[in-house]
Amino acid sequence: MLISKIKKIALAGSMYVFAGSAMAGYDFKVGEDGKISFGGYLKVDARYVNGDVAYRDFWIGTGTPLAEDASQFRIFANESRFNTKYVHGDVTGFIEMDFLGGGGNQVVSNSANPRIRHAFIKYQGITAGQTWTTFMNTSAIPETADFAGATVGLAFIRQGQVRFDAGNFQFSVENPESVGGDTANDDLPDVVARYNIKGDWGNVSISALGRSLNTTMGNSETAFGGSIAGRIKTFGKDDFRFQFHQGEVGRYVGVGTASDLIGEEVESTTSYLAAYRHYWTDTLRSTVLYGRVETDLADAERTQWSVNLFQNLTPQLAVGFEVGNFEMGDKNVDSDYAQLSMRYAL
Repeated sequence: MLISKIKKIALAGSMYVFAGSAMAGYDFKVGEDGKISFGGYLKVDARYVNGDVAYRDFWIGTGTPLAEDASQFRIFANESRFNTKYVHGDVTGFIEMDFLGGGGNQVVSNSANPRIRHAFIKYQGITAGQTWTTFMNTSAIPETADFAGATVGLAFIRQGQVRFDAGNFQFSVENPESVGGDTANDDLPDVVARYNIKGDWGNVSISALGRSLNTTMGNSETAFGGSIAGRIKTFGKDDFRFQFHQGEVGRYVGVGTASDLIGEEVESTTSYLAAYRHYWTDTLRSTVLYGRVETDLADAERTQWSVNLFQNLTPQLAVGFEVGNFEMGDKNVDSDYAQLSMRYAL
């Protein structure tokens, strides 16, 4: 009976891992009101990149332009992750790590360093620790072979915070960071407010962000931004995922595209993502996506598109193939990529 229960939990967990959610898959009782869970996944990627943007294991909102086209191929398993969840009554603790912390090389053993992804405590509507920013709707992340997929269009930040949940409303104070400014004087936390609308049709979140940014000349600037994101069920098991971010959102979107400050001025950013996932059968599906980010001061223009095909060989084992393109329009460079992935949900 225990083995059967574990398999059911693992199957449920496997439905969420590609969207980046922090799920744990194997539950064990500890005492009368305690439970400990273990989960995560193993993911192996074979990636080929060709073009005049230098190879990366996954695209972010910036890259290294090359004078001439180059081609590179890699096989790696660094995205693999492991998490543990502890529950005692109303208290939940969660910690997760992966192996994208740097280090290692291809010469001998490729000993990549583990890194912390999540580490937080939840108690009666309060979340404290490091996890996804409240500004971010994780359900709107597409299923991709490339890690996170079209990060140029995503709100994508994990950081220390204290969050309060009250029904559909969320409010948090989070770590400040004036990218391009004087971080030594970041003495006021970032503030995020979010409202979630949910139903059988899917979900939509509306978020607002307020920050105090410190310039290198000693001035303080306020910054405000907004976001709307969600996942909408369409036909059968299909869904449409979208994100739109506008304003002085800086480092919160585009994963490295935008700065918070350029000189003494606050940079404004527009970022969006659209992705449609279609199920050809109960286990075979494809996602096509397009993401773009633009900034007003640095005039950055970054886009990414991709299309993929995923098949579950077993409820826990999925394989997928993806092709796409990453472009730095402001630098007039781009690279194509192809990636084969295998993921085994623990």
